[in-house]
Amino acid sequence: SSFFSFSSCCVLPALFWSLLSLTMSFWDVPGIKAGVVTGDVAWALLQHAKTNGYAIPAFNCTSSSTINSVLEAGAKLNRPVMIQFSEGGSAFMAGKSLPNEKGKLQASILGAVAGAHLVRAVAPAYGIPVLVHSDHCAKKLLPWFDGMLEADEAFFKAHGEPLFSSHMLDLSEEPDEENIEICKKYLTRMAPMKCILEMEIGITGGVEDGVDNSGAAKEKLYSTPEDVFAVYEGLSPISPMFTIAAAFGNVHGVYKAGNVVLKPELLQEMQDYAKAKTGMDRPLNFVFHGGSGSEKHHIATALAAGVVKMNVDTDTQWAYWEGLLKFYKAKEGYLQGQIGNPEGADKPNKSYYDPRKWIRECEVSMV
Repeated sequence: SSFFSFSSCCVLPALFWSLLSLTMSFWDVPGIKAGVVTGDVAWALLQHAKTNGYAIPAFNCTSSSTINSVLEAGAKLNRPVMIQFSEGGSAFMAGKSLPNEKGKLQASILGAVAGAHLVRAVAPAYGIPVLVHSDHCAKKLLPWFDGMLEADEAFFKAHGEPLFSSHMLDLSEEPDEENIEICKKYLTRMAPMKCILEMEIGITGGVEDGVDNSGAAKEKLYSTPEDVFAVYEGLSPISPMFTIAAAFGNVHGVYKAGNVVLKPELLQEMQDYAKAKTGMDRPLNFVFHGGSGSEKHHIATALAAGVVKMNVDTDTQWAYWEGLLKFYKAKEGYLQGQIGNPEGADKPNKSYYDPRKWIRECEVSMV
C-alpha cells in the first residue's frame, strides 16, 4: 500500500506527496467533496487513510498567505489536506495588536474562527477536500477551546455541521486521569455535532508555540499500551470520533536524522494490546507529532500502525522564509530604497517591494 511520509528536515514536505499512489481513491469516500468536510465524511476520510496506509498532512497556518499555500499544494497534487491553527497562530491571524487576556484569549478565539471561515470560503475553489483543525490546547488555554466550540455550536445550529472539522486537547502535562476526564467532558459536548477530538497522552518533546517540553522526563516521551487503552476505554463509549497523539519519542522542531530516538514500534504494541482487549483489529487512530528529522523507516512503521494524521510546521516555516531569503538575495540591488537600482539612480523599485511580489515568492517556495 502507499503512504504519505515525512523524512528529514532538509526535504520540503511537498516532496512527500509523490509517495501517495496515483491510484488512491479518496474521492470514493461517501459524501466527499471539494471544500471543508466534517462529521461522518471527515471521519471516513481518516479511516480511508488508515486502511490505505497513508496519513492526512496537517499544516499549521498563521495567515491567508500560508492557508493559500497549503490549498495550492493540495490542488496541484489532487490530495486532501488539513489546515490547523495553534493558539498563538490564531492570535496572530486576528492581529497581534488585539488584546488577548489570560482567561479570555479573545484574539485567539477570533483568529481561529476567522481562519476557519476563510478556509470554508476559499477551499471549494481549490477542488480538494479540506479538514479544519485547532492544534495543541493546554489546560491554561481552555477558554480558547470553549470559544471555538461556541462557534461550532452556532454554526451547527445554522448549517447542521460544526465550523471546524476537529480540535485538539493537549492535557499531557496533567495527570492521565485528569487528562482523560477533561477529554470525556469535551467529547460529550462535541459528539452531537460529530466534531472529531484529538487528544495527547504522554509528552511531545521540544518547543512548540511557546510551550517548552525540552526538559521533560524521558519516561513521559513514551506512552504505554495501558496508558493509551485507558484513553480508548474512556472515550469510545461517548463517540468513536477521536484520535490519539501517543508519545513514542516525538520531538517538535528540526533535528538531524538519528538525534531523536523514535520508537514507532510502540504504536503497534498499543494496537496489539487494544486488539487483545477488544477483539477488534487496529481499533486505535494515531496522530504523529514532531515528524521533522525522522527517518523513513520510522515513518513507515508508524503509518502501518494506524497513524492517520501527521503534523507539519517547522519545515513549512523554513520553506516560506527561504522564498523571501532567495528573492532578497537575487534582487538586493532593487530593495535598498524606493528609487535607484542597478539600472539607474532614478529607476523606481515598487514592483520589487510590493508585498504581493515577495509574499508570493514565499508562497511558491512553501508550495
